[in-house]
Amino acid sequence: MTTTTLAVLVPLLPFLGAVAGLLFGRTAPGFTRPLAVLPTLAAAVLAVVVAVRQGGGHTIDAVTRLTPTGSVPVDLSLHIDGFAALVAVLVVTVAGCVQIYSTGYLRDDPRYPSYAAIVSLFTSAMLLVVYSGDLMVLLVGWEVMGICSYFLVGHYWETPEARAASLKAFLVTKMGDVPFLIGLFALATDAGTFRITGILQTVADGALHHPTLVALLLLAGVAGKSAQFPLHTWLPDAMAGPTPVSALIHAATMVAAGIYFVARLLPVFAASSAAMIVLAVMAAVTMVGSALAALAQDDIKRVLAYSTIGQLGYMSGALASGDRGAAVFHLLSHGAFKALLFLGAGVVIHAAGTNSLAAMSRMDHLAKRIPDAFWTMTIALLALAAIPPFAGFFSKESVLGAAEHTAFGHSSIAPAGAGWTVLVSGLVTALLTAAYATRLWLLAFRGRGTEAPDHGKQPLVMNGVLWLLAVPTIGFGLTAGAISDWFDGQSLAPALTTSVLSTGVALVGGLMTYGTWRTVRFREAVTGLSRPELGAAAVTAHPDAGPATVEAEAIATHTAAYGNIASAPDPADPGRLLLGPLHRHAASGFHLDALYSALFVRPVLAAAQLVRFLDREVIDTYVRGASALPRWLGAAVRRAQTGNVQTYLSALLAGSVVLAIAAVALANAYAGS
Repeated sequence: MTTTTLAVLVPLLPFLGAVAGLLFGRTAPGFTRPLAVLPTLAAAVLAVVVAVRQGGGHTIDAVTRLTPTGSVPVDLSLHIDGFAALVAVLVVTVAGCVQIYSTGYLRDDPRYPSYAAIVSLFTSAMLLVVYSGDLMVLLVGWEVMGICSYFLVGHYWETPEARAASLKAFLVTKMGDVPFLIGLFALATDAGTFRITGILQTVADGALHHPTLVALLLLAGVAGKSAQFPLHTWLPDAMAGPTPVSALIHAATMVAAGIYFVARLLPVFAASSAAMIVLAVMAAVTMVGSALAALAQDDIKRVLAYSTIGQLGYMSGALASGDRGAAVFHLLSHGAFKALLFLGAGVVIHAAGTNSLAAMSRMDHLAKRIPDAFWTMTIALLALAAIPPFAGFFSKESVLGAAEHTAFGHSSIAPAGAGWTVLVSGLVTALLTAAYATRLWLLAFRGRGTEAPDHGKQPLVMNGVLWLLAVPTIGFGLTAGAISDWFDGQSLAPALTTSVLSTGVALVGGLMTYGTWRTVRFREAVTGLSRPELGAAAVTAHPDAGPATVEAEAIATHTAAYGNIASAPDPADPGRLLLGPLHRHAASGFHLDALYSALFVRPVLAAAQLVRFLDREVIDTYVRGASALPRWLGAAVRRAQTGNVQTYLSALLAGSVVLAIAAVALANAYAGS
C-alpha cells in the first residue's frame, strides 16, 4: 500500500469510528468502546508508518481537484513534510491514550457513546489540519474542531459553568476565525491558489503583495485557536469539561493547530518584520501573564490551563524568532507531559473529591492513596519546569536557544528585537513556571490535616495510560539527535548559555517556592497556629462515585465541595505569599474577562435591548396603527349588518333620496354658473 493511501487512512479511520459510534452507540452499547479505541489506535500505527516512510526527507504531495471554483480552485491535497509526520503521530497517540483513559474515567456516564464519537471526530479534524495541503480543506478541519470543542467542553451541560464555558470557547475562537478567513482569502488572492506549496513558492518569489496585512489577519485566528493574548481567556474556563477532554485539547488538538499553522506557513509571516514583532510581543505577554496567573490559581486544572497558555507562548516565541523546528519540537514534548499532567489530575481529583489545591493541602496521605499519579505527575512537573534530563528541558532550551540566536543578529528570518523580547520573557517565565509547578506539587501531595478520603483504586487503564505517557516525558528529549531529519536536518541540541541560565532560574524558582512553604509550615509548628479545617463536604463527598461523577458534582456544587476554604485560603500557599498584592489580580486573570465584558458584552447587550425596544415600541406601533383604521371601518360596517330587511330598505331609500337631492343641487349649481 502506498504512503499516500496510508496517509489518507490516518484521518479517515477516526472519522469512520465517529460516524459508527454516533449511529450504533445507543443501539449496540457493547461496540461503543471498541469503536472509540480501535480506529484511533489503528490510525496511530499508520501515522507511525507514514512518518517512517517519509523519513524526514522529501515531502509527500498528492492532489486531486475537489471542485472548480473559478480563478482560485480548491484541491483535495496532501502535503506531508517531517513536521506534519511527527505532529500527526503526536495527535493520534494522545487521542488514543485519551480514548483508553476515558473508558475507565467515564465508564458510568450515560453520554459516553456521544462523547467518544465526538472525540474521534475531533481527532480526525486535527489530522485533516495536519496533513492538508490546501488551506480551504484545512479550514474545514479548523472549524470542525471548534464545533467539537463546544460539545466536549459542555459535556456536563447540567451545570451552568459548563454551558457558559462551552459558549465562551466557541464565541472567542470564532471571533478570531473571522479575520482568519479574510486573511486566507487575501493570501489566496495574492498567490492565486489555496495550495500551500503554491503559496510558499509565491513568498519565495517575492510576489506576496500585502504580507503585513495577511499575516496580522491570520495571527488573529491563531491567537483565538491557540489561546494567545488577548484571545486566551476561553481556555481556563474550558476546564469545566471532563478531564480527558482537557488533556486532548491542551496536548494535541485545538490549541496546537494555531502553532502548527504558523510553523507550516512561517515564510508568509517572516515576509513582514512588523508581523514577527507583533508575534514576539504577543508571545511575551502570553508567557509572563499566564505564568503569574497560574501561580495564583486554586483549581488544579486551571493551573494546568494557564500553564498550557504559557507553553504555547514559548512555541509562538520560537516562531517569532524564525525557528519552526524549535517550536514544533516543544509542541511535541509539551504534548506528552501536558497530557500526562491532565490525566494525572483526573486521578487526583477523584481521590480528593475536589479540584481545589487549598482543599488538598488540608488532606494527609493523599499521595499514598494514588502512588501512580503521584510519581508520574512528579515526572511531568519536572519536565514542565524544564529540569534536565526530562523532555521539557531539551525542547524549552531549543526555544531559548533560537531566541538567543536571533537576538544577537544571527537570523536572516526574524529581527533581533523579536529575539530579545522572547529571550528575556522566556527566562522570566522559566522562573515562574518552576515556581507554580513546585507549588502545585506541594499543595497537592504534601498536605497536612484531615485524612484523605478513600474512593477506592482507580481503574487499571487510567494508571496504565499515565505510565505510558511517562515514557516520552522522560526520554523524548534524548531522541533529539535521532529525529533531527524530521526537522529539516537542523540540530536540536540545547545551547550552553541559555541552558545554564534557564536551568538556574528554574532551580531558583522551585527552591524559592519550597523555602516559602517550609517557612510557613515551620512557623505553624513553632507557634502552634492551626489552619482553618477543611469543610466536611470536601472529604466525605462521593465515596462510591466514579471519577467523572466526582468531577461533575464538584463543578455543579463548587462552593459546597470546597467546604469553608472558599473564604479561608491556605496560609501556607506559597503562591499567595510570593505574589503579595498582585495575587488578587493574578487569580482573576488580571481582570481581562471583566474588561471584555465592559468593552464588548455590555455594549452588545445594551444594543440588543435598544433594538428590542425599537422593534416592540416603535415598529410594532406603526404596524398596529396601520391595521387600526381598517379594523375600525370593519367594526362600523359590522354594526350596520343587523339582519333586518326593513332597516336595509329604509337605508336604501334614504340613500336614494340623498343622492337625488345631491344631483339636483349639483345640476342647479352648474346651470347657475
